[in-house]
Amino acid sequence: MMGFVLWTLLASSLAVAQIFDLSELQWTLKNQNNSIVVPGSLPSQAHLDLFKAGIINDPLLGINEFTERWVINDNWTYTADLTPFTKNHQSDASKRTIIVFYGIDTIGNITFAGHPVFWVNNQFRRYTFDVSNYLNSSIGGDHNLTIALESAWHYGLNMTMRPDAEYFPNTLAVTTSDNFEYPNVRTWIRKIDSDFGWDWGPAFVPSGIFKPAYLVTISDSESQDSVAHTTSSPVSGSSIVLDETCVDIYKRGQNSSVTPDESADWIVNVTFSIRSIKAYEHPTVTLSIPELGLTWEPLNISAIHATVTLDIYTSVNWSIPDHIPERWYPIDLGNPKLYNLTVTLDPSPGSDGPSAQSITQTITTGFRTIQLLQTPYSEEEVTSRGITPGDQWHFAINGKAFYSKGANIIPFDPFYSRIKPEAVRWVLESAVKSGQNMLRVWGGGIYQPSDAKVDGGLYSFYGLCDELGILVWSELIFSDSLYPINDYLLASIAHEVGQNVRRVNRHPSNVQWAGGNEIEAIAMAANASLANGTHYLDEFVYLFQDYLHNAVISETHSVPYTDCSTTRGILSLDPYILRFANGTPGHIYGNTERYNYNASEAFDLTTYPVGRFVNEFGFHSMPSVYSWNEVLENPEDYAFNSSVVMSRNHHPPAGNLSWPNPNAPQGQYQMSSAVELWLPTPGTSDSNQTFAQWCWSTQLFQSMNMVAEIAWYRRGAGFGENNLGSLVWQLNDIWQGISWSAIEYSGRWKVLQYGLATAYSPVVINPFWFPGNESLTILATSDRWYTVDGTAQLTWYDWCGNSISSMTKPVSIPTLNNSLIYEGMGLDAIIPLGHDAKDVWLLMNVTATVDNKLVTSESYFTPVSLAYSNLVDPQIAVLAGDNYTFTLSAKGGVGVWTWLDHPSGTIGYFLDPTTGRPSNGYYLIPGIDRTVQFIPTTKLMTVKSPDPADFVVRSLWNNTHI
Repeated sequence: MMGFVLWTLLASSLAVAQIFDLSELQWTLKNQNNSIVVPGSLPSQAHLDLFKAGIINDPLLGINEFTERWVINDNWTYTADLTPFTKNHQSDASKRTIIVFYGIDTIGNITFAGHPVFWVNNQFRRYTFDVSNYLNSSIGGDHNLTIALESAWHYGLNMTMRPDAEYFPNTLAVTTSDNFEYPNVRTWIRKIDSDFGWDWGPAFVPSGIFKPAYLVTISDSESQDSVAHTTSSPVSGSSIVLDETCVDIYKRGQNSSVTPDESADWIVNVTFSIRSIKAYEHPTVTLSIPELGLTWEPLNISAIHATVTLDIYTSVNWSIPDHIPERWYPIDLGNPKLYNLTVTLDPSPGSDGPSAQSITQTITTGFRTIQLLQTPYSEEEVTSRGITPGDQWHFAINGKAFYSKGANIIPFDPFYSRIKPEAVRWVLESAVKSGQNMLRVWGGGIYQPSDAKVDGGLYSFYGLCDELGILVWSELIFSDSLYPINDYLLASIAHEVGQNVRRVNRHPSNVQWAGGNEIEAIAMAANASLANGTHYLDEFVYLFQDYLHNAVISETHSVPYTDCSTTRGILSLDPYILRFANGTPGHIYGNTERYNYNASEAFDLTTYPVGRFVNEFGFHSMPSVYSWNEVLENPEDYAFNSSVVMSRNHHPPAGNLSWPNPNAPQGQYQMSSAVELWLPTPGTSDSNQTFAQWCWSTQLFQSMNMVAEIAWYRRGAGFGENNLGSLVWQLNDIWQGISWSAIEYSGRWKVLQYGLATAYSPVVINPFWFPGNESLTILATSDRWYTVDGTAQLTWYDWCGNSISSMTKPVSIPTLNNSLIYEGMGLDAIIPLGHDAKDVWLLMNVTATVDNKLVTSESYFTPVSLAYSNLVDPQIAVLAGDNYTFTLSAKGGVGVWTWLDHPSGTIGYFLDPTTGRPSNGYYLIPGIDRTVQFIPTTKLMTVKSPDPADFVVRSLWNNTHI
């Protein structure tokens, strides 16, 4: 769906509709009893306007998530005097005025000049209403536009108390409804699930008009004065408004159950959603792609009827030979090639050319095929490739299977209307810098926008992913609960799904629509454990196998649908029938995820799943001390288990409104025990230093754990599971608190983000240690579509930095596969003769030419936990050079996990100038200096010119030495 965007009209003299931005009105926000009346704004949310007015403090500061809960319990009304609009509006029969809301959060009554317009209940929909008849007929002298918002929490409670409300039980065997701060209501409300709390974020349950809104006046006269469009204003001619322009590009004959013929013509389908005050009998559409020199002559489309209350849909197909456009690829596999598709809709063409009603727009899009392969592996593949029998579960781009490397995306802020476009760009650019090619838009958050100009998006997401070459796994907003089936909810969902699928269709980055997150397993558990479990499974089948599937595939030919983020796969694509438990023991089906908070098993490879694709896996960590500086208010707060720090740990979730989270000690222990088991336990004479090292150490363990898992899953591409995907939980953060993120709320990279840059290199080398039989295997792994040749080097060192032994070996790594570097049995035989396991470690390097560039990758193996290794003071020296370059030298022993922190108020990353890749957190060996350069992203920095002296170096030695 192109939606209401900034259109380029065919000629500057053309008349356009009058478009009035509702943000230009003077808004007032008040609570239900009028005890609070403050200036409001649009787009905004109640918390933000109360903060601006000084009624509350920054919601993210200290413990304000708790102290400001009263905001959630009240109803909030936004009101604005319409006079600035109506005084210049002359109502007559030739004009109609519609009001367009791109996003209302969430339950609200809209009143226009005293007239009830509509009751809204879906945060994810665009609402359009005809208000023409109310402009000159106010009720009781009411000249206001009013949006009365009901507390979503109270609305949800009321819904659950209805006599017809379905009951979702929670038992020891199955949790069928959620257990976060505001429990058991979100399934009844089409609102961001995590607004009600999650184990990585706050529960603010916001309300407001969180996206732009407009009044649009169209006329059957062509004499209106032109009005300049704002950035995301509605698209229109003088008598027509385009609610949507959807572009879906696919191969002739392709659909969700048919494999595309890669040599077939491309079909460019353009669908318009039109509201018009006039009827037009012979409209035409002209399409062109200037970069390709292609123009499709004006084509007649179906007549446009006169109606402004309903959308009229009409579409055209353009056939383009396969060889003409260059294909779009993710950035690590090719060129993310984009084209500008020019679309001109002329409702009343004349013999001498386009009419004054013509509307021209330019839509950026690309050509690619994407498949989600779920059919059984053939007998030949099982026999010749050694693949474990079962079903495929991986993606193919332009007919080629590839390895999906990436992470999961959650909402960027608890309050959507204040999300900074530059902050989103930084997160997406960071994904590319760390070697990721796929991001999963998690189904408990929000439909991410196309860009700022489309449907009031406010920032770009899919548009940036198109540009940067990042694939996007998209989900409908259903998560971690079973859902009720009722007519009014289904009707709202149908509009929501249709609008969002059509909008996203034009983006070549989109790879699929999943019905929701982690729900299939809940339905299966309910079916197996509850007396009436079949009822819940049947409801799941109705909603996720049938209803949502049909809603999605009716709107797109170009991307597949699957019922759930984690699924057992299918029995059939056409008809679409889910597999559930209908499988053969020992076969592998669907995809999987992993969470294990028993730190003693963190590196036990036998506990890692053997699956086709792992779409979630993670471990939580603290944010850096720099992020804590943004929200902690008192010196006593700076301690690992201080009350404020623990109040920002929502894992495991409270399950109710208890505060602070009574389960936080469990989450804190999971982190602290992990550090104590695998790293020196932080403890110095300086409490602030100790706190900073605790924060960093939890991040270091998180990175070590995730890098080990990624290595295992990438290894699986060459084993029976044929694993072709690993998506870490999670990439970005929603606040400054304990979470699974790789990037902090401010944009600061955690240790994990640098770990991903290593783990997701095209060619990697990794150790696989099985303590049960004391076996060590070292593999080099490649995700390229061709054989990669290179050299591996293994060097044993002691902790003083002395080289004990070394070997080199040429490697040749087949497509999406591994190459064996080393195998050994028995720890005494593996480590250098005459040395204690606590005194030595192994450096592994691989160097290869990849895509005509020299790529190097390294990893480390320690025979015993670093908590018990005999580390030596590294005596790290830092020499600052020009342009924030830093040369680090170990003057004593090995600097284990040497880390450089940039100061408060700065955002950026450290780059190795030699390799061009991110570099931070490594073993610094005496005599082998490391030079890195800090690359700032100035748009996010409050300190534009940091002092190089304020950069801080850390290593594991600092955990116990100040």
